[in-house]
Amino acid sequence: MARIAIGGFQHETNTFAPTKADYEAFARGGGWPALVGGPALFEAVKGINISIAGFIDGAQAAGHELVPTTWAAAAPSAEVTDDAFERIAGLIVEGMRGALADGPLDAVYLCLHGAMVTESFEDGEGELLRRVRAVIGPDLPLVASLDLHGNITRACFDLATAMVAYKTYPHVDMADTGRRTAALLDKILVEGVPSKAFRQLDFLIPLSWQCTMAEPSGPIYDRMGVLETDGIWSASYLPGFPAADIVDCGPTVLAYGASQADADRAADAVAADVADHEAEFAGTIHGPDEAVAEALRLSVGASRPVVIADTQDNPGAGGNSDTTGMLRALVAAGVQRAAIGLIVDPAAARAAHAAGVGATIHLKLGGHSGIPGDAPFEGEFVVEALHDGNTTGTGPFYRNARMTLGPSAGLRIGGVRIAVASNKVQMADQALYRFVGIEPTEQAILVNKSSVHFRADFTPIAEAILVAAAPGPMVADPAKLPWHRLRPGVRLSPKGPVWRGSAGAL
Repeated sequence: MARIAIGGFQHETNTFAPTKADYEAFARGGGWPALVGGPALFEAVKGINISIAGFIDGAQAAGHELVPTTWAAAAPSAEVTDDAFERIAGLIVEGMRGALADGPLDAVYLCLHGAMVTESFEDGEGELLRRVRAVIGPDLPLVASLDLHGNITRACFDLATAMVAYKTYPHVDMADTGRRTAALLDKILVEGVPSKAFRQLDFLIPLSWQCTMAEPSGPIYDRMGVLETDGIWSASYLPGFPAADIVDCGPTVLAYGASQADADRAADAVAADVADHEAEFAGTIHGPDEAVAEALRLSVGASRPVVIADTQDNPGAGGNSDTTGMLRALVAAGVQRAAIGLIVDPAAARAAHAAGVGATIHLKLGGHSGIPGDAPFEGEFVVEALHDGNTTGTGPFYRNARMTLGPSAGLRIGGVRIAVASNKVQMADQALYRFVGIEPTEQAILVNKSSVHFRADFTPIAEAILVAAAPGPMVADPAKLPWHRLRPGVRLSPKGPVWRGSAGAL
């Protein structure tokens, strides 16, 4: 039996997004458990599809003693404020000191994302690991689970004994990744520290085409899984989060093995596989009106809804989930039996609650983030349902996640229904329509503010899936972002223009 200190700090940072993550964002939690520390951590994450829950299950099944420090997560946004980072990192580090004061530790586990940028640190996870290492020393095994979208730096990689990333996008294997991390730590405790290899690729991959439910990503992960035998303990491919203006934005490969030759063999094979399929990491993205027209065409005679991803306002990638471009396109086309969600507008939700079910209210809905090309949608809306915003995910991605969305409402304008909430969360679960009285399976068209995660729960009910790019902060094509700090030599999209630095030209 080992004594293992555990904690976590998760944030996916879109440096081009309009709103930063302050301490309150972590204290609130949103779609994930709110900031929690000490023994209460175990109950807060139990049964949820997140890595720390899976790690706890795996480690406890192996008989280990777990010492909880602090776990926190906030919805993706712009940078984590220094205040939030210092307070939460401080809680984790002090928790490590307290654990050591009570007796020797055999290992440390951290549930991380891999794409946290703070106001002061491009590599938030690397800075956290540096501080933890200063407390536990250079030799104690320190393992971490990572989101598939991590932008991993060499410094961060060097500080950890081993890191294990998700293998699915939509992330239906988050808890499983925690269990795989626990199993890898068991192997380390028995057999010693593995050799490891790090590879960084030189092109950015748009989020929509990182999906593992399609080519080329799915088969790449399948082939990587076959490698994890014969001396290769673990291999992870992270396509990266392509909306972070930092030096080390982009895909990475991490590999661990019984020897340096094993680790290098795995890392080289996976990196070459990704590079060989670079041109395939692209696809068709429609304008708003074009997407609605195509959805209408596909919906004729269909028994299931056509789903449109409003990818550039994905709150899972830093959007505020309040742009109105797709709503405007639906209403302009006179679409019947359509729904869109979530549109986050606390003032609109309050107005709906004040008016009551059945009332017709005049609103300037959404469009409050100051996104170029976007504006509030003004009109008369019927209040069809009200809710306090406390709901639970039922689909593969948000399974058992207890969400606090604040005052919420189901509104209708013409033939379009809108799921409105006060706190943002990605539309990746059918429950996020149903909680405000909208049955997704009865719609002809669904517009989801999500890039890929929605596919886990919506693909089984979808006639077809389209990707649309209405004005929003998560620009679908990384080549269109205003880069400044990215390292020179990186192609800004698959087979696309090369970034030569802020002083150079594309």
